[in-house]
Amino acid sequence: MKVYVVGGAIRDELLGKPAKDRDYVVVGATPKQMMAQGFRPVGKNFPVFLHPRSQEEYALARTERKIAAGYHGFQFFYTPNVTLEEDLARRDLTINAMARAVSPDGGMHGPIIDPFNGQMDLQSRIFRHVSDAFAEDPVRIIRVARLATRFTNFIVAPQTLLLMRQMVIAKEADTLVPERIWQEFSRGLMEQEPSRMFYILHQCGALRRILPEASRLFDIPENHAVTHAMMVIDYSAARNYALPVRFAALAHNLCEINAPPHVLSRYMRYKERSVEHILQLCKRLRAPSDCRDLAVLVAHEYGNIHRVMEMRTTTLLHMLERIDVFRRPARFMQALQAYEANFHGRLSFSFHAHPRVERFLVATIAARGVDAGAIAHRTFGGPACIKEALHAARIQAIKCAIQESIR
Repeated sequence: MKVYVVGGAIRDELLGKPAKDRDYVVVGATPKQMMAQGFRPVGKNFPVFLHPRSQEEYALARTERKIAAGYHGFQFFYTPNVTLEEDLARRDLTINAMARAVSPDGGMHGPIIDPFNGQMDLQSRIFRHVSDAFAEDPVRIIRVARLATRFTNFIVAPQTLLLMRQMVIAKEADTLVPERIWQEFSRGLMEQEPSRMFYILHQCGALRRILPEASRLFDIPENHAVTHAMMVIDYSAARNYALPVRFAALAHNLCEINAPPHVLSRYMRYKERSVEHILQLCKRLRAPSDCRDLAVLVAHEYGNIHRVMEMRTTTLLHMLERIDVFRRPARFMQALQAYEANFHGRLSFSFHAHPRVERFLVATIAARGVDAGAIAHRTFGGPACIKEALHAARIQAIKCAIQESIR
């Protein structure tokens, strides 16, 4: 029985990057032998085992055969006779099809096993498929696009891009389930240059099948909306914003391009249509609630944030109360980040705070700084009187803070 580290850990080591985790392959073993050594089986489709001490996953070397459409349509073979090279031949890209032996103490040793010239493609900064078996797993279309967001100086080999196009034509991309799309999509949004994922998915035709709302950005000739939308999500990445912020900033741009012209001319109807588009998008992608809720909040309040400099203090406070900034300030801060990403990302890519965002921060800090307990203690007349006194105190605090900020 021999153990190897395979895939991304070898790739990242050669690139001088820290490996997030290790993938282990065991050659020459049976499930019974693994369990006899204390490994606990967890795999459903093929034998995967948890190490008795580290709890890391160890998979038996396997081959696989396509028997049905989609990424579930595989039959796996995992006898002790399966070689390491046969296991690596079924992997997606040459840069992920390398391995090194593992000693009993867990350390890697010996030369890099590289039967498909992954090191050469790594030096050339190329994503290249290992074999035509790449076409049997539609998840690999999104994974290549997602890897491009992390390795921003890599290109997709022309033959691999052609194969991805053929997969889309064969409707393999149509078999992807929403949960798997969101898994790869959200990981791509959290990388260094998320826009590359969209450009590559568009080049191979998969964007129309996976995210048609974004595909429409590319369909309009000489359209600057696609450039703006991509700059916005790259700005969000440069600012290291959280996933809900990046998604909300993107969703806002998708709503703009998908709202009909007669709706755009009427702000309230446009806002309603934007929320409708976002809810449909989130339902289809199975987006988590924090991403959905922030995207909806941004759609509701984007215009109000834009008009804050002309707002009366009373209107501003009503908005803060409506957004529930006193109990959920972090969510409102994320909404402001999404607004700032849409503004700065489209124009200057500046990292300076936007004046409208600063106005809201000043107002929020001032309003939250009012001591509600002290006001309740000194106010007579019941809850209604206390609420009125608290509201008046917050208005006064906001007025003073704004006046101080513009001096």
